[in-house]
Amino acid sequence: MDGDPAVILRKVRRWLWFFLVCLVLSGLTAFPLETETGWLADPASGPAAPLADHFPAAAAWLDRVHTGIVETNRHYPFLAYGTDWLAFAHLVIAAAFWGPLKDPVRNIWVIRWAVLACGAVIPLALICGPLRGIPLVWRFIDMSFGVFGVIPLLIVLRALRPLERSLQGRPAVN
Repeated sequence: MDGDPAVILRKVRRWLWFFLVCLVLSGLTAFPLETETGWLADPASGPAAPLADHFPAAAAWLDRVHTGIVETNRHYPFLAYGTDWLAFAHLVIAAAFWGPLKDPVRNIWVIRWAVLACGAVIPLALICGPLRGIPLVWRFIDMSFGVFGVIPLLIVLRALRPLERSLQGRPAVN
């Protein structure tokens, strides 16, 4: 890797923007769950549905999830408020990355915290998934968000090492 700080910072900021955009998109998808699960369940059910022919358990699960969301929204719409807060949390976490975008070395703690959060996805899925009746395959899909999310963050941390070392021993600028 080129040791030029400007080149390093451009690379770091590109990866941080990528992570931030993915985080925002992930959050925004928590709002229209009924519509999104309908998009998944409709092609999975019915006589001409290849998913149902080849993966009947997956098709049944998608249909069950969609039905559960529709029924819950019809009878208990206030429960969707929980996923509204999930979406909000994603957006707020994304906003926290404004600091690392401006000064990634000084705000490296945010990146390190996000790595820990990505890692925490795995035990959450493994512990809460079975308690909520989530199929193992779906838990692996959930865990993949932490696994794939940590990749750009680790790339950023590795790229920042030379800049972080060069700033050690210098007085902090407030």
